[in-house]
Amino acid sequence: MPTIFTHAAVPLALGGGLGRGIVSGRLLAAGVVVSALPDLDVVTLHWGIPYAASLGHRGFSHSLLMAALVALIGACAHRALRSGFAGAFAFLFVSMASHGALDAFTDGGLGVAFLWPWSTQRLFAPAAWRVIEVSPIGVTAFLSRGASVLASEACWVGLPALAVGLALASARRAMTR
Repeated sequence: MPTIFTHAAVPLALGGGLGRGIVSGRLLAAGVVVSALPDLDVVTLHWGIPYAASLGHRGFSHSLLMAALVALIGACAHRALRSGFAGAFAFLFVSMASHGALDAFTDGGLGVAFLWPWSTQRLFAPAAWRVIEVSPIGVTAFLSRGASVLASEACWVGLPALAVGLALASARRAMTR
């Protein structure tokens, strides 16, 4: 899995690129929160639930169904997020679904249960595309490899996210002229 910091790159890039007129500050903050939300499933490891189980890490919480349900709940609060219902739903869905997508591009762990509950199969990106160094679970393990993990994430997630954000911002500016 990428680190909690890197999962925020997708909503930050989209929000920054689309601008405050489309993605309010509150909606952007909610997008950052839901982009990290799936990794709360690591607590299930402490409850004795195996990693590979549907309720384990990268299981149901990383599915597209959960992203849709969380986005629906968030979209119901669209006024508080200073957004329209559809815009809030779309932004929150992409923000949370991006978590599993980024995990699928890591070079370790199990795949992602994108299609839960219809399938418990764990999916990965093709082997040649698994370029993000997997972050270890736990602070102690992270401290031993953190620098190389963050460098990998900066290269494979941070730079592309920055490029997408800048491209969206340029397109937005060009369309307002």
